[in-house]
Amino acid sequence: MNSENLPLDVAQTLVDPKAYADMQKVHTAFSWARAKNPLGRAVVEGWDPFWAVTKHADVMYIGRNNDLFHNADRATVLMDQATLDQIRSITGGDPNLVRSLVQLDDPDHRKMRALTQAWFMPANIAKLEDNIREIAQSEVEAMATLGGECDFINKVALGYPLRIVMEILGVPREDEPRMLRLTQEIFGPEDPDMNRNKQDAPTAEQRASMLNAVVEDFGAYFKSITENRRANPRNDVATVLANAVLDGEPLSDRYLTSYYMIIATAGHDTTSSTIGTAMWALCAFPELLSQLKADLSLVPAFIDEAVRWATPVRHFMRTATADTELRGRRIAKGDWLMLCYWSANRDEEVFDKPFEFRLDRKSNKQIAFGYGRHMCLGMHLARLEMKRLFEEMLPRLESVEATGPMELVAANFVGGPKRLPIRFRMT
Repeated sequence: MNSENLPLDVAQTLVDPKAYADMQKVHTAFSWARAKNPLGRAVVEGWDPFWAVTKHADVMYIGRNNDLFHNADRATVLMDQATLDQIRSITGGDPNLVRSLVQLDDPDHRKMRALTQAWFMPANIAKLEDNIREIAQSEVEAMATLGGECDFINKVALGYPLRIVMEILGVPREDEPRMLRLTQEIFGPEDPDMNRNKQDAPTAEQRASMLNAVVEDFGAYFKSITENRRANPRNDVATVLANAVLDGEPLSDRYLTSYYMIIATAGHDTTSSTIGTAMWALCAFPELLSQLKADLSLVPAFIDEAVRWATPVRHFMRTATADTELRGRRIAKGDWLMLCYWSANRDEEVFDKPFEFRLDRKSNKQIAFGYGRHMCLGMHLARLEMKRLFEEMLPRLESVEATGPMELVAANFVGGPKRLPIRFRMT
């Protein structure tokens, strides 16, 4: 075997969406790679070869060198060759179905990000704090009426951040279930509980067709929102996007759909995954509950550790724009690289005892929100949402335990818990 290449079983684990539903399996592969071949080539039949970037320092290096490593030159999400061929046949050659912020490079990325950046900065998010607190209080009160048992993911974790981001975006509350369903379909094409056709093993053609149908549904829904906000502007993000001008022209339908999608999906899905993981931690490590109840000032550290542990965005792909060298390996122009965020957030050189859930990390250098120019636009909102929810919940939560395993979505791109049955007592 070429010394640059990862062992086949490790490479197959990294590409297999179903492997990401088994935390132990995928982290065993990541741990081997970090120790033995931290920048290894994954060569798997049916997939374009790529470099697996598993170390924290290397993920950060690529994240801050955006001219050398592009988002949009190739697919931004890891997919097999057959699915990429199907997507190119749909788009006329583009390997990306959408062109959101994560599929753009400068100068387009900078211009597009600037359209809504002010909305998601701390000063503006602070204006939403009272409303977020009220929603958090409402969610905690609803949880208290559930009789002491529930599936925490579907009863609490999913709905709370969804409601907040939909209010910011301007989506009516009655349409929230539709947005949730579309989000699950776009992020879970390999998971039979999530994908549109409820298929266990969709073909490449079916996978591409399902994803394209979801994109078209998002486009059709937000087309009416756009028309409404152009005629009746409001104080919401939809109004900003509907009336945005880029280089003297309104945003194209593709750019509009893509922008709405990134806010409507990433704006709540990743937060719900972290909330679910935080509750799992309270069940798995009972001492956390007493620590947090005794000192609510520990909640931000609890949230940051839950973000590190969950790392809902498992990876993004980058493409080298020139020949370069990294960790002694020659990276050629056009090479594809997989930024393995879940691995980077378990890097033993950065995190002491990375497989322990700890509140006493002096400097939690988790990079689940990304790094560099493409750092998550909504991270300040996400942190505030989670902080307020647990500040409201913890004083009332007397005990909690899991009554079954936490089940994860089978997805190698964006994933997290899809079920977490719990038993709890609340005042």
